[in-house]
Amino acid sequence: MVAYCGLVCTECPAHKATLTNDRALLEQTAERWSTPEHQVRPEDILCDGCLGGGERMTTFCAMCPVRACARDRRVAHCGECVDYACYRLEQHWMRIKAKDEAKPVLDKLRRT
Repeated sequence: MVAYCGLVCTECPAHKATLTNDRALLEQTAERWSTPEHQVRPEDILCDGCLGGGERMTTFCAMCPVRACARDRRVAHCGECVDYACYRLEQHWMRIKAKDEAKPVLDKLRRT
């Protein structure tokens, strides 16, 4: 499963922990994703993936402007968008430090 932004949900520790009901992994991931300015709680990162409608989703994904844009444009992922790779997506990748991971996924999906 690939998120709108190109992250592979099935490789995400929050997604894995949610699906396997692994509280220890949720706690470890929350601790790793926390910063001094923002503490992440395990409950904040329960996630079935951002592509769903009302399922569990990390707080970050639920508020994600990239997700909102892709849903508004009715694309399966940002690689389908005529504006790929837009400023919003580039900023998102920089913020989550995932461009090297996510862009190749969307580039490959774009070619298919």
